Amino acid sequence: MTTTSEPHVARNIIEEIGYPERIFPIGRLDKDSSGLILLTNDGDIVNEILRTEFGHEREYLVQVDRPFDHTFLDQMSRGVVILGSRTKPCRMTRVGGDRFRIILTEGRNRQIRRMCQALGYRVTKLHRTRIMHITVAGLRVGQWKELTTQEREQLLGAVRPMRRD
Repeated sequence: MTTTSEPHVARNIIEEIGYPERIFPIGRLDKDSSGLILLTNDGDIVNEILRTEFGHEREYLVQVDRPFDHTFLDQMSRGVVILGSRTKPCRMTRVGGDRFRIILTEGRNRQIRRMCQALGYRVTKLHRTRIMHITVAGLRVGQWKELTTQEREQLLGAVRPMRRD
C-alpha cells in the first residue's frame, strides 16, 4: 500500500484501512520500507510529532547488502553528510553481521538509505518499529489498532506539555 491519503492513488493507506472517519498519516514510509505509521484525525498534532526540533525518537531495524564493522556503526552514530549537511547524531545497535537498529530524532527524506549509501552500503530492508513510545509489537503486517487511553495520554503529554486535551 502507499502512505498517502490521496483518493486517486490505488491502494492508498486510507482506502486500505477503511476507517469510518477522515484520518491521515503522520509522516510516511517510502515504497521500499515497512513498519509503523501513525494515523490521526487531529491535524494539529502532525507537526508536533514530526518537527526535528522536538527530538521525538523513531526506531528502525535495518539490513544492508553486506556485513559492516564497528567503524560503520561509529560513523553512522556521529552523523553522516547527506544532501549537503550532517545528520544529527543517532543511536546504533548491531543486531547481526548485516543488520542494525537505529534510533533517529530527525526524519529527512530517505535518510537511513542515504546515510548508508554515503558509507558505501545499500539498504536491503528497512522496517520502522517505533515512533516515540508507540511500537509495532503485537501487530501483524497490515493490521492496525487504535491507541489505548494510556498510549494516547502519553503521546499528547509528550507533544503538548503545556496543554491537555
